[in-house]
Parts: sequence; C-alpha cells; structure tokens
Amino acid sequence: MVSTATRLGGFAFDNCLMNAAGVWCMTTEELEAVKDSAAGTFVTKTATLAYREGNPEPRYRNLPLGSINSMGLPNQGLDYYMDYLLELQGSEPERTFILSLVGLSPDETHEILKKVEASDFKGLIELNLSCPNVPGKPQIAYDFEATETILREVFSYFTKPLGIKLPPYFDIVHFDQATAIFNQFPIVFVNCVNSIGNGLYIEDEQVVIKPKGGFGGLGGEYIKPTALANVHAFYQRLKPEIQIVGTGGVLTGRDAFEHILCGASMVQIGTALQKEGPAIFERITAELQALMAEKGYETIEDFRGKLQTIRD
Repeated sequence: MVSTATRLGGFAFDNCLMNAAGVWCMTTEELEAVKDSAAGTFVTKTATLAYREGNPEPRYRNLPLGSINSMGLPNQGLDYYMDYLLELQGSEPERTFILSLVGLSPDETHEILKKVEASDFKGLIELNLSCPNVPGKPQIAYDFEATETILREVFSYFTKPLGIKLPPYFDIVHFDQATAIFNQFPIVFVNCVNSIGNGLYIEDEQVVIKPKGGFGGLGGEYIKPTALANVHAFYQRLKPEIQIVGTGGVLTGRDAFEHILCGASMVQIGTALQKEGPAIFERITAELQALMAEKGYETIEDFRGKLQTIRD
C-alpha cells in the first residue's frame, strides 16, 4: 500500500501535499475547502496584526507558465485566523494546521508572536521572512544580519513550533551563510521557496499588473528549478532536526516527487492550486502514488533526499 503520509515538527499528516500561503486561504470558506480536500493540512494567509486591503488591482495574473503577483499582503488580520484555528482545535483536535504570519516591522513581528505564544494555539507557525518590512532595505531573509537578530530575539521567548518561509537564494555562499544562521536556532522547518521577486511580464506593450510599475513575484513552472535547488541545498546543509517544506512549480505528481527527492518532508502548491482549485490535491496525490508504486516506493521516506548526482 503506497502512502503519502508524512511528519513535520513532530506532527503527523495523512498527506504530504497542502496549499502555499497566499492561495485558497484568505477566508475561512477557502480554508474549509482545502481542509476538506485531499490535502494533508492547510496554511493560513500570511497574517499581519491588523486587516490589510493590499495593493491595488490588478495585482495577480495567471501566465502561460505560472503567475506574477504583487499582492501587498492582503489578509483578514491575525485574530481572524487565530479564532478559526482555535475553533478547529475544538472540533477536529486530531488534525494539525499551520498559521502563517509576518510583522510590518520588527516590533510588530514580536507583538504578533507574543500574542501567539500566549494563546492556546497548538499547531505549527510559519514566520514569513521573505517580505520586506523596512523601507529601503531588502526583504529580511536577504539581510543576514537582520535575520540573525530577529531569530535570536524571537527564540528568547517563543517556545511553540516555528518554521520560516524563505525567498529563493541564488548563490552557493548564500546557502552557506543562511544555514550557519538557521542551525543556531530551534527552527522546526524552512519553507523553500516564496516567489522569485521582481519579474516583469509584458502583453500588448504593457505590463500586466498595476503595483510597482508591473514588477511582481513569479510563481509556477517558471520557478521549479530554482525551488528544487533551494530545497536540496538546504537539505544538504541544515541540521537534521530542521525539516524542509518544498514550494514552487508543483503541477503534477512528478513535480511533488522531485521536491521530496530533493529533501522536502511536505510539498506546498500555489499557482497550480490557484488555477485548478482544491480538487488538484486529489489528482496530484494519485499521480504521486502511481509514480511511487511504479518505482517500488511505499512511503515518501523511501526516497526523500536521495537525489543522485553524476559520478565519474
């Protein structure tokens, strides 16, 4: 019997597939649809302390090989998602869900995390380090000094299982430098990757989204090779207790298989979920199981992280 079950941060999930933060997770209705699908769990929309309208429309566009967006962190605010998750803990205590969050400043990040720390929430938390929060500065995860500072401050008081969402890195030395920081802390997982920042798509001599003069994050097929590289680079470098969530370019069971082969314990689906809807989880799960059966694998641990290289 082929199983796609997995574990993350000590929690068990009956399927390794789930949504990526930002897709089918803005409202409780969307989260319910993912929860009731074949997905193993869901992650909420990345929550800020208060409700945010986000950037002006159009701010998202499906593209032939993926998507481009500049959403501006639209979300219902932390309390909206926390209230729903706490309600689920009462009605479905056997399941574990993931709360995604970000502060618009370091102070707000701590305010949010202290609120979660003091709450009764018992699931996983994902801190998004791939959002800019200081004008004139890069997103936090590209500023290694700021990353180390915020993680040191966070883990001085935060005791619940915390993972971090990362942007893609493109230089081997950056993998080394980032890992040297992450390995200092009791991080449960790293999520690789968020969209590739500041792409530009043109149609009829005009950009296709309004914010930032058309510049936006790329998702979908465009980014799979970059996502796989990040998953595998961190799998090779991180201490074993830090697991990896693979995100980027998952359209088929083979794509999910490759993320796991590179080292991912769970796989998130973003652009393809946006295009296809929650029924995608049943399709991709079936495709992944068929591929595993074809190769003689019964569980994802039979092949996770076992990517082969070319040898002389």
